Amino acid sequence: MPARMYLGRVIGTVVATRKADGLTGVKLLLVQPVDAARRPVGDPIAAADTARAGPGDLVYLTQAREAALALDPSFVPVDAAILGIVDAVEPSR
Repeated sequence: MPARMYLGRVIGTVVATRKADGLTGVKLLLVQPVDAARRPVGDPIAAADTARAGPGDLVYLTQAREAALALDPSFVPVDAAILGIVDAVEPSR
């Protein structure tokens, strides 16, 4: 199955006093997945931030194995990772 990327809105920060070794120094953000119209879809998730996103940013992220590969070193124990901050979304023609 190919990697799936989707949109989300950063709604908060996750504070963890203990993290797995590979996550030391990695910011964790709370992200609400959204559809193309930016309406909430499903439950918020915690995601490792690789793009220096902040509250209110529209971001694109991935989950599963691809999320673990987004960090250095790869294969750290994460289920979701923010890959970038979205500047604009244009509908398909």
